[in-house]
Amino acid sequence: MSDETWRRLLDPDHVVQGFGAVLDGHLVGIVHYLFHPVTWSTGPRCYLEDLFTSKDARGQGVGRALIAAVHREAQKAGADQVYWLTESHNRRAQALYDKVATKTPFIKYAQVL
Repeated sequence: MSDETWRRLLDPDHVVQGFGAVLDGHLVGIVHYLFHPVTWSTGPRCYLEDLFTSKDARGQGVGRALIAAVHREAQKAGADQVYWLTESHNRRAQALYDKVATKTPFIKYAQVL
């Protein structure tokens, strides 16, 4: 993770916010997210931009706890939804996501600028 990303995450006034998970004094997971307006809801929507758990901490509830922390912040902000993307081959992550959220039928398209 770049120094700029850390700066943003630590800046309480920046649009991107985040949490870290610490076990036995070691940072074992991070999540960052942001809120944005949408035209089909009166409240904001929460985009969970990135979730990472160290290999040694996987399967210990770290990812689930970080998602729950974002969920709580989204509720406080009046968001109507938390959503995120994952790579189609990331089956381990999807095993968790299938337990805590509903898979949607949307497919992502992007244009590189």
